[in-house]
Amino acid sequence: MAKPSAHFVCQECGSVTNRWMGKCEGCGAWNSILEEASRDEVPKGLSGKAGRRIEFVGLEGQAAPVPRLVTGIAELDRVTGGGLVAGSALLVGGDPGIGKSTLLLQAVAAVADRATVAYISGEEAVDQVRMRAQRLGLAKAKVQLASATSLRDIITSLEAADSAQVVVIDSIQTVYADSVESAPGTVGQVRTCAAELIRLAKRKGFVLFLVGHVTKEGTIAGPRVLEHMVDTVLYFEGDRGHQFRILRAVKNRFGATDEIGVFEMTDRGLAEVANPSALFLAERRGNVSGSCVYAGIEGSRPMLVEIQALVAPSTASSPRRAVVGWDAGRLAMVMAVLDARCGLALSGNDVYLNVAGGLRITEPAADLAVAAALISSASDVPVPADMAVFGEVGLSGEVRAVAQADLRLKEAAKLGFAQALVPASARKGKAAPASNGPLAIRPVGHLQDVLGLFHAKVRT
Repeated sequence: MAKPSAHFVCQECGSVTNRWMGKCEGCGAWNSILEEASRDEVPKGLSGKAGRRIEFVGLEGQAAPVPRLVTGIAELDRVTGGGLVAGSALLVGGDPGIGKSTLLLQAVAAVADRATVAYISGEEAVDQVRMRAQRLGLAKAKVQLASATSLRDIITSLEAADSAQVVVIDSIQTVYADSVESAPGTVGQVRTCAAELIRLAKRKGFVLFLVGHVTKEGTIAGPRVLEHMVDTVLYFEGDRGHQFRILRAVKNRFGATDEIGVFEMTDRGLAEVANPSALFLAERRGNVSGSCVYAGIEGSRPMLVEIQALVAPSTASSPRRAVVGWDAGRLAMVMAVLDARCGLALSGNDVYLNVAGGLRITEPAADLAVAAALISSASDVPVPADMAVFGEVGLSGEVRAVAQADLRLKEAAKLGFAQALVPASARKGKAAPASNGPLAIRPVGHLQDVLGLFHAKVRT
């Protein structure tokens, strides 16, 4: 019998070393390396035994398109690419209490009449899951519940002839394999348990949902290889102080990436938001300086959100910069361009920037909207309430074109906006008529053109 060999594994990135170190050389994390015992020896190479010859086929096959299981929750179906694919593995991550378990319980309850589903919880007892189902009005759904953490027991149960077609493991960090001598949640345990469950899902053909914990940086805990093993990675985003939740696909082998679904947290669970633009702008006041409506694209969906900026005099030697929902580095760049190319002395002021509704924006097309909000706050002149803005700003102050301009303009026209501030190269785009008349396109080629919208003198 081989003697167990000990090695040290980083719990953040999965790097393996032969001795303990305080700092991981792979990811730079401190105090993340733990000792793990393994009986598996690294193979030295192939022996003289020949392998089985594999068969190659052409790209064009005779197989029918892969059928999808539609959940009936339109926002979830949108993110997954049109429904759930048999034999696929989906990893769902998000902050504690954001609503991961609630969403998956609603999803499996929605398909329980058309497919056999199993919800296996390693964090809660069966009675606790039943209490949540009663609160959500799903107590009569035909969902098979179980509370288990042993990988061997879970696989044995799912191997049964009448096994489920949709399986939820909540969460993968609580499942342990007795063949791995380490605590549940460690890199070795998560990697082994996920690999065995995914292999079973591919062989049996059921849809597998894995709930994953996230670290304080917001990434899914465990080895990074876990995201490569699954077919789809979904992040549940949002601030628990807001009622909105964003389900974002960052990887999807069966659909588009960066697609989002918008939900609203209510006392009856998560409700779909069919028109998120109208909801994000519901409490907007159009006569306030520093407020600007940004016409953005999230995945394939156009979305209008309000960007709020506040420029206030500072008495501190180091003025404060606070950003919520946008990249702080991007804000610093836009402010530097306004200072150097437009003559606005913003560096000595406190600057606060907020994306209303808890949405996080990542595309550079929001540069022009942020610049307009900053100029509006500094000059105390409101941006026209019926104006939508989008465009990328370069370091020389030029306003660059962005993708899908027509789609952004159509969304603005649908919500009744009368004018749009867009890059000069997008002036040829045609939009549907607004509810109060044709949508007027106001092209700008440089940030100096934006200053012309604000007749009052900018405070310096």
